[in-house]
Amino acid sequence: MNKSTKHNFSQDKSSIAKGALNTFFNIADAWRLNTEQAMKLLGLDSKSTFFKWKKKPEEANLTQDKLERLSYIFGIYKALQILLPKPEAADTWLSRPNSASPFNGQSALERMLSGHVADLYVVRQYLDSQRGWS
Repeated sequence: MNKSTKHNFSQDKSSIAKGALNTFFNIADAWRLNTEQAMKLLGLDSKSTFFKWKKKPEEANLTQDKLERLSYIFGIYKALQILLPKPEAADTWLSRPNSASPFNGQSALERMLSGHVADLYVVRQYLDSQRGWS
C-alpha cells in the first residue's frame, strides 16, 4: 500500500466513523437514552471514550464489533420508522413493555441493554419479521 492509498483509507475510516457516530447520537437522542444506556448499546465501558467519540467522532476507531452494533441499531431505528410512521410512537416503542416472545414482558430496550450483540440482533430480527422481511 503506497502512502496515498494509506492516506485515503484512513480518511475513509474517519469519514465512516464520523457519519456512523453522528447518526448513532441522533438516534440515542430520539430514543431518549441516557449516557449509560448509549454506552451499553455501543459496547463501551469508558465514559471518557464515549465523550471523546461524541465530541470528535471522526477520531473514533470503530472495531468490527462496534460497526456490527451500529448496523443493528440503524436497522432497528429504520424498521421502527417504517412500522410506526409517527416519530413519537416509533421512538417510544422501545421503552414499552412487550409481551412478544423475544421480550417476555420486558421492553425491547431492556433486551438491547443486556450488552450482547446477539440481543440487538434479536430485536432487529423481530422487527423485520413484523415488516414481513423474515
